[in-house]
Amino acid sequence: MVNQKTRRMVMAALLAALTTAATMVIRIPTPTLGYIHLGDSMVLICGILLGPGLGAAAAGIGSMLADLFSGFTAWAPGTFAIKALTALVGGSLYRLCLKREHISPPLRVILCGIPAEAVMVAGYFLYEVGMMALAGSDLSAAAMAVLAGVPFNVVQGLTGIVVGVVLLPVLSHAGAGAEMPSRRRKSHNF
Repeated sequence: MVNQKTRRMVMAALLAALTTAATMVIRIPTPTLGYIHLGDSMVLICGILLGPGLGAAAAGIGSMLADLFSGFTAWAPGTFAIKALTALVGGSLYRLCLKREHISPPLRVILCGIPAEAVMVAGYFLYEVGMMALAGSDLSAAAMAVLAGVPFNVVQGLTGIVVGVVLLPVLSHAGAGAEMPSRRRKSHNF
C-alpha cells in the first residue's frame, strides 16, 4: 500500500516537472504578449494518468512553476487554478469514457480534451479581464481587449489535444499508468 502511494506521488512529481518543461521549452510568441506552448498536452495527460484529483494538483503545480520560472508571476495564481481545473475536467471525462469500451483511446483523449481545453480558454479570458478590471480598466473595454487572445488560446488547446493523443501511449507504456492496471488494460492499449 505504501509502495503504491509512493509510486503515485513520484509519478505526480514527474508529470508536474514534465508539464513545467513542456510549457517552457517550446514557446511561440503571440501578438498579445503571451505564447503558445505544449504544456496543455501534459495537463491533459496528468488528469488522464493520475486521475482527476492528483492530476489536477500535478498539472496546476507544473503549469504555475512554468509561469514563476518564466517571469509571469502575476499569472501564476490564475494558471494554477485554470490548469488544475482543466486536468480535473479532462481526467473526469476520460474516466467516464472508460465505461464505453467501443471508444478508442485516441478518441477518448479528443472527447475529454475539447471540453477541458474550453475550460482553459474561458478561464484565461475571465482571469485576464479580471486583472485588467482590477488595474482600473472598464469591464467592457477589458473584455474587448482580451478577446484578441482567445484564438491563440484555442490553438494552444487544440495543439495540446493533438500532442496528448501522441504522447499518451508513450507515457502509458513507459510505466506512467502502471499503478492503474484495470484502467490501463482498457484505456491505454493503443
